[in-house]
Amino acid sequence: MAHAPLLLVAAALLAWAPPAPARDWMPVPEQDLLVIDTNRGRLTVLVRPDFAPLAVERVLRLSREGVYDGLLFHRVIPGFVAQTGNPDNRDGGVSAYPDLPPEFTFRTEARGFAAARRAPEAAEGFLGASPVVLDGKGRGWGAYCTGVAGMGRQEGIRTANSEIFFMLAPARRLDHDYTVWGRVVEGLDVLAAIAPGEPPAAPDRMVRVRPAADLPAAERPRLEMLDPAGPAFARRLAEARRARGADLGLCDLQVPVRPRIGP
Repeated sequence: MAHAPLLLVAAALLAWAPPAPARDWMPVPEQDLLVIDTNRGRLTVLVRPDFAPLAVERVLRLSREGVYDGLLFHRVIPGFVAQTGNPDNRDGGVSAYPDLPPEFTFRTEARGFAAARRAPEAAEGFLGASPVVLDGKGRGWGAYCTGVAGMGRQEGIRTANSEIFFMLAPARRLDHDYTVWGRVVEGLDVLAAIAPGEPPAAPDRMVRVRPAADLPAAERPRLEMLDPAGPAFARRLAEARRARGADLGLCDLQVPVRPRIGP
């Protein structure tokens, strides 16, 4: 698959730096996690209501109502996207709720932003675990790197409804043209294993989808991420810049997420 080398490059770049002390890691709030149990394994998605409140509300609502349970990954293009979330298991299906307006950009004060690349017109970096672009005028948008979750739609920009997709590789041409609502922070190997096809000959499925906060405590993922605004991530970023120079792209990097250590 085309996305595998990029994941390996990112892992190699981040592995060059020494392990970060525990104090450099910050808990990932359970209320911001969506758990997608597939027949291939579990995907854990960090949702971003600060980016797209309407899309996140819709995805969580459909999850709580069981609408996503059992739905197929009906369109999986290697090196591009894995798409699901249509109740009729093909493009064009919708939920019982109205279509959503576009949420391609968001307003931000950029607190905690970690810049990976700067240019006169914009800066690329991370807000939390999400890759983003900020225009310097209080506006930002999600960058479509591997693992980023977006809202599917038809040709019209106001037609997002229930369909969701996950990036198998970077596709920056989608930036500020499709609503970003989260990022897969656990289970990228599961995502990469989903059967390809349009539709796949033997499609994989989302078996059960629930907000983590709705699960019994023993079933909830307990995760922490390296603080992108902290010194440990800054050191890793500096190492990556020295190694790649001008070739370093935003999608070559990821904010590490791991099972939480301690209480």
